[in-house]
Amino acid sequence: MPRWNSFEAFLDDAKRASSSGARQTLVDELLLERPEWPWVEGDTATFVFSSLGAQRSVALNLDTIKADPPFARMTNLDGTTFWYVVRPFAPDDLLDYLLAVDDPLTPLANEPDIVSRVQNHWRPDPRNPLRMQTAQQTVSVLRMEDARPFPDWSALRAVSRGTVYEHDFDSTQLGFKGRKLWVYTPPGYENSGILYPLLIVQDGQWAVGPLQMQYIANALIKYKRMQPVVIAMVQSGTQPERIREYISNDKHYLSTLTEVLPLVQTTYRIDSNTLGVGGVAVGAVAAAHAALRNPAVFSRLIMISPPLGKGASEDKLREYVPRFEAAELLPKRIFQSVGRYEAKARFLRPADSLRDILEHRSDTAYQFQEVGSGHGLVGFRSVLPEALAWAFPGEAWR
Repeated sequence: MPRWNSFEAFLDDAKRASSSGARQTLVDELLLERPEWPWVEGDTATFVFSSLGAQRSVALNLDTIKADPPFARMTNLDGTTFWYVVRPFAPDDLLDYLLAVDDPLTPLANEPDIVSRVQNHWRPDPRNPLRMQTAQQTVSVLRMEDARPFPDWSALRAVSRGTVYEHDFDSTQLGFKGRKLWVYTPPGYENSGILYPLLIVQDGQWAVGPLQMQYIANALIKYKRMQPVVIAMVQSGTQPERIREYISNDKHYLSTLTEVLPLVQTTYRIDSNTLGVGGVAVGAVAAAHAALRNPAVFSRLIMISPPLGKGASEDKLREYVPRFEAAELLPKRIFQSVGRYEAKARFLRPADSLRDILEHRSDTAYQFQEVGSGHGLVGFRSVLPEALAWAFPGEAWR
């Protein structure tokens, strides 16, 4: 039986301790009894940090905190190495966070060298095994009790695996050379001899990497939540290149239609009657543009957190909701999601407007999900299984 059934009970005992040494002994006992954190209790989560070094400050770095920097400062338990903070959350929150140790705590808006500051002071929670790793940074993940599952899909041992092939990809339409195109084929593809639906996804380096799209597809196919599908994941460029190529760019649409699609069709067995496009963030905007330009070809559309409102390039982005409303034909199946903690004017409000339109269209099967996350890869990955299962439902394969 654990000695403490709540963090408050531990604090009460620690504050009554007769000396600093006695408090530190209680801290050591707590961390031995409960090695993994944060401690989720109902609608609160307790984050802790403990190190032998002397810290001037420790803070929880969470994007949903509306401050600059977005920190909740931790409290040091007097006379110990133990720091803590207790925060309220929604029961389905799934959020990434970091710990800021000895950070200067000055506004990020005035920071001349944000890269060095992050490298020197921000770190994942060493007591939380739930993480997401990207090429740029590893973040810890808070999962409240009712949040979407967030497993390491690549670690599922009892799931048959498809194969990912890597191709070099040049685009005459967009004027680049040397990017990668990853193509996933589902389990059993090699010996089946049949044609498969195709999904073309933007930001392929995220899809094949931290979003774990190929591993999610493996699991969904095994349990017949999703029909077997070939997935083409197209590498994107730098952030300025993503903005330029993805937002209302007919050349990107033509690259998808006349360069990516023929390359995949000539190499793999593709059912040209069932093609889809998808993406996250501005990649979802590029997918929407292609589907609106040619819904007869791209009959499946996945939009995860597209920015359709106020902010950079808003003059073009604000056109999408009216474009969906005015469209004579829509893709047969559309999935859309948004994060509860994304910016209201750029994400939430236009997402609600688009939902109101698509829910009343009789010519598309439409699904909308609000995720208890912000604008980031953690939230994107958490909703991806629902997106894939909706766009290519398993019952079509049974």
